[in-house]
Amino acid sequence: MRDVQSERDGRRISIDRVGVSNVSYPVVVLDQKENIQHTVAAVSMSVSLPHEYRGTHMSRFIEVLHEFQGRLTISSMEHIAEHLRKVLDAECAEIVFSFPYFIARNAPVTGMSSFTRYDVSFLATKGDQFDLVTVVTVPVQTLCPCSREISEAGAHNQRASVEISVRMKGLVWIEELVEIAEKNASAPVYTLLKREDEKFVTEQAYNNPRFVEDVLRDVAVDLEAEERVVWYRIRVVSNESIHNHDAFASLERDKEGSEKERVRG
Repeated sequence: MRDVQSERDGRRISIDRVGVSNVSYPVVVLDQKENIQHTVAAVSMSVSLPHEYRGTHMSRFIEVLHEFQGRLTISSMEHIAEHLRKVLDAECAEIVFSFPYFIARNAPVTGMSSFTRYDVSFLATKGDQFDLVTVVTVPVQTLCPCSREISEAGAHNQRASVEISVRMKGLVWIEELVEIAEKNASAPVYTLLKREDEKFVTEQAYNNPRFVEDVLRDVAVDLEAEERVVWYRIRVVSNESIHNHDAFASLERDKEGSEKERVRG
């Protein structure tokens, strides 16, 4: 049959990325406690397209996706990206897996167990070199230090999120990044809380007021101390409860580059 995609194109315009997105696919990821966890990812796969080709072969993206049977590890991500690059005869390939990840949590007083959802993404790029960024978004609670200081009773608090992106030279578990985010917020959030637990969490947040800047800086301190992390980006967003806007703080550092001295300073 005629291969229309491989026909020559005379416009001489290379395309940075061409591929498929929003592909729902079952995947298996490593779980620190349970060994593996089954979940469903939204997948985006793309390659660079030389100017001489009219199009790429979209079906081959799905074929490559199906070949690895949904197992996500650092080594498998590199293998998938390299295989995609070779199959599509491209200089560079990019794959993004975004999926919900669940961790069993015990309520702080009653000990009742429930699952908390965290949103995770693996972003892999393979050209001359392989690059992998892991992104974990953690829901937390923040309580405003200013509000607590100036109010005769109470203080405004709100749901917030801590997004941590890392490049690593050794395996850092999703659970470890979640712990870093939660311990540096005013308090973690839980799916299941009884009255005793609600009292504990409310008082924990009140006794630990945090600006988004506080959360971000302490997360940065922990990531600086983690030798397995060579680069990180942090974004903390507070969904303000008494303002009609959000508050945020962000930071990006390359620990193996010139920015390292700025963090130490």
